[in-house]
Amino acid sequence: MINLIIEDRRGHREPIEIPEGISLSLMEVLKASDHNILATCGGMALCATCHVQVVEGPEQYFHPTNAELDLLDTLPDAGHDSRLACQLRISEDMDGMIFRIKGEE
Repeated sequence: MINLIIEDRRGHREPIEIPEGISLSLMEVLKASDHNILATCGGMALCATCHVQVVEGPEQYFHPTNAELDLLDTLPDAGHDSRLACQLRISEDMDGMIFRIKGEE
């Protein structure tokens, strides 16, 4: 199992267990786990409503793609550790990571 910790907008942290080998994005996992995340565009990297902050994890997850950067640049609260959950594919090396939900409610 891949274990993640998700922090909501109020600072409450909740662990999530995800089966290894699953072919989903973090956005899909958050929606399936009933986390309050809009993801209006359905994972197409067009809306930035699945904005998350990488709180803790491997360095490669702190580097958004150029498409993400274009959208993140439009958000007033985006930082160097911001990502779009729709662009993060779940993998075994994410075990132990902590994400904070930042997108719109």
